[in-house]
Amino acid sequence: MTMIPKKLRKGGQSRVSLTEHSGPVNGRWQKWLPYAFMVVAALSRWPGLFPPNFSAFYALAFCAGAFFPRTIKWWLPLGTLVCSDIALNLYYLFALHINSFRATQLINYAAFVGILWFGTRFNQRSSWLKLLAGGLLGAVLFYLITNTAAWLFNPFNNPEYTKDLAGWLIALTAGTKGYPPTLEFFRNTLMSGGLFTGLFAGAMKLTEGAESAEEKEPKEQPAEEADGEPAPEPQDA
Repeated sequence: MTMIPKKLRKGGQSRVSLTEHSGPVNGRWQKWLPYAFMVVAALSRWPGLFPPNFSAFYALAFCAGAFFPRTIKWWLPLGTLVCSDIALNLYYLFALHINSFRATQLINYAAFVGILWFGTRFNQRSSWLKLLAGGLLGAVLFYLITNTAAWLFNPFNNPEYTKDLAGWLIALTAGTKGYPPTLEFFRNTLMSGGLFTGLFAGAMKLTEGAESAEEKEPKEQPAEEADGEPAPEPQDA
């Protein structure tokens, strides 16, 4: 018979769980991902970077409602939206000599608030496909709300926007002569809403899934006892 101490079993190496070291990494990712999303969303609005109406903000507003902590769920996306709007309006005013400050921007903010509220009907337990469908629906609602408001209030006095069904359909499909049709804007809105919702929701679910798996993994006890080693146990040769 031979005597094998406990601390030499399983290859003679002390096994220490890696969760103690990797857990905080995923926690930091969860903390900073919303702010990284804000930077991406703000940059996606800069003129010339993407096609017109191709923006990450539709998806961001939806995913903020679904994933962001309650402490930043509302003020972070809406604050970023207002600040980026101010920067854009100042750029248009001083660089392009276009006064784009309009009271109708409040309708855009109301539409984003609606998308954000709609996102709160979802959460991290929702499937990726369900979140993708929700992001697409949010983009469609934004398009309908803002284009209907453009037809109703007609801030640029477009003659095509007559106050009847035909004028409303023109606002939703053709838009103003001399500009790309509004259906092209709708396509860009839908594509960006789906693309960025898929990316944002996928990133959030991946980091949350990794963190949850590490939390569930049992931590192994150190091989050596604080008050000394236990007596060796007999084992057959």
